[in-house]
Amino acid sequence: MNQIFTVTGMTCGHCEKSVTRAIKQVDPQAEVRIDRSRNLVEVQSQKPREALAQAIADEGYAVAD
Repeated sequence: MNQIFTVTGMTCGHCEKSVTRAIKQVDPQAEVRIDRSRNLVEVQSQKPREALAQAIADEGYAVAD
C-alpha cells in the first residue's frame, strides 16, 4: 500500500536518513522515497498509517494530517 506523508522539519540528508530508519524500524520491508524540497515522504508498506506516522513523529518531525 502506497502512503504519502507531509513531513516538516527535514533540512538535510541526515534528516532523511533518520526518517527512513524510523520507518524501517516499524517495517523493515518498507520502500521509502523522500522529496525533501516538497516535504513529502512516500512509503510503500502494509503497516498501519498511524504506526508509520508515529515513528516519524518520535524522531522529532511534524507529520501533517
